[in-house]
Amino acid sequence: MKKAYWIAKYKKIDSQEALSKYSENAKKIIESFGGKALVRGGKYITFEGEDFIRTVIWEFDNIDIATKCHESRDYQEAWSLAKNTTIRDLLIVEGV
Repeated sequence: MKKAYWIAKYKKIDSQEALSKYSENAKKIIESFGGKALVRGGKYITFEGEDFIRTVIWEFDNIDIATKCHESRDYQEAWSLAKNTTIRDLLIVEGV
């Protein structure tokens, strides 16, 4: 099976505290599904398209596991800590 990647592009963060609480909880949950952090913030350059203030990329063994992680009750509870103060695009995509 092909690897899969969560790609989160953050557009707006109104509460760094809420995002930090989410991040602390979500990291453990994502790792419990075998997720491996590839990108978590850091310097970036936008050449085309919209500018995002933060990008996060997680690698999973396959798209089924990545989807199960996202749909899990534990992950959804973690996301609830930041979803009212954070605007992001989140997608799961298979690799090559």
